Amino acid sequence: MGILDRIREGLQRTRDKVAQSIEAVFHRRDSRFYQEIEEILISADVGPVVSKEIVAELQTWEKAHPGATSTESFAHLETALAKVFSEITSWEASPSRPAPLVILLVGVNGVGKTTTAGKLASRFKEEGKSVILGAADTFRAAAIEQLRKWGERLDVPVVHQKPGADPASVAFDTVRAARARGLDVAIIDTAGRLQNKQNLMSELKKIGSIIGREAPDSPVEVLLVLDATIGQNALSQLDEFMKIAPVSGLILTKLDGTSRGGVVIALARRHPIPVRFIGVGEKADDLLPFDPAAFVRSILHTH
Repeated sequence: MGILDRIREGLQRTRDKVAQSIEAVFHRRDSRFYQEIEEILISADVGPVVSKEIVAELQTWEKAHPGATSTESFAHLETALAKVFSEITSWEASPSRPAPLVILLVGVNGVGKTTTAGKLASRFKEEGKSVILGAADTFRAAAIEQLRKWGERLDVPVVHQKPGADPASVAFDTVRAARARGLDVAIIDTAGRLQNKQNLMSELKKIGSIIGREAPDSPVEVLLVLDATIGQNALSQLDEFMKIAPVSGLILTKLDGTSRGGVVIALARRHPIPVRFIGVGEKADDLLPFDPAAFVRSILHTH
């Protein structure tokens, strides 16, 4: 199965809510046309503000193109939704930004950060890259053990300490080991205690300082992991983490388990941060690189 087919399959629930309804609205084209499109988008958790903006933009375009067919208008809606997303730039190491690429995963507990760390490691290994994992969520013994199991499964080294150890110390050991061994990628899992933002902010700042000191020329990505099944609540999590960490990319998990996948569009409009990956299943290869056009097409088209 190709990646586009896998995206379509993973977004089945959202497509079931959106595609048939929106195609029917374009087909019958009655007096409630714009209102119905807005309602369909809101039902998929695109959000009232973004849905209204997108429909207003479509209305403006149609007024400027009075002879446009329904097919052309539908294509314009699809393009307008895809344009919401920020451009996805390369994050790979280069001669000017040498390895290791350091990836710091942040997010609240329960969104799937540790599983995402393992899946990312699997993706990089499939690409022929050498990887190391750092278990810096030292407040949950289960997270440390889970990451160790991923390491065993993938034959990837895992840096860890005892539960309760200093997370920054784990980050330090992980980056230092990556540099010493000449590895390509260091993926660091962190805790998600958003209840005490001050502590978490201090912790992430300390980790960031250590990474900057140990790998001053390396590319660093701070990826916020969000659970798509919580819908619009993901927006408030994004807002909060933007205040406490230099978030540079998003990962949306559990999209296969929700009919509210439109929240990805709402998140993209909220802050100009690229969506890097989407999770559409539990297997190691179910973390897929994000493609805006493929994503939008997968939720708008029945076929």
